Amino acid sequence: MLGINSHAVKFRPAAAASVALLLAASTIPALSAGDPAAGQRDFATRCATCHATTAGENKIGPSLAGVIGRPSGSVAGFTYSAALKSAHLTWDDATLDKWLQNPSSLVHGTTMFVNLPSGNDRQDVIAYLKTLSTGRPTPPAAAQ
Repeated sequence: MLGINSHAVKFRPAAAASVALLLAASTIPALSAGDPAAGQRDFATRCATCHATTAGENKIGPSLAGVIGRPSGSVAGFTYSAALKSAHLTWDDATLDKWLQNPSSLVHGTTMFVNLPSGNDRQDVIAYLKTLSTGRPTPPAAAQ
């Protein structure tokens, strides 16, 4: 066994737990702050066809104005799928990250079909969506 005396190695449970936690954490993408300007650009190219950012303006999908902290399936005047109506989610960073990564894996039967596979893109879009919350200013137009 490569010259290691297994009887001389002392097992330290606390150290082993710390190493295991570090390894597990490094494989899970961290929810970072994201870049709202980059998120606005991503939103414009990937999301704006179906979602408005003005309250009360629904398109193929519901308005995303004030989405952070809002219960799923709750925008007035929008007809949701039965799956999303009964999902009982609250749109926060973690839920939106899962949703944007793969909507149908979070809510089976949803009609949302677009996803954002890149963790950085998801965090940028989430940062942008946070600017659409009540009382928060919209970021300046993204540089072209």
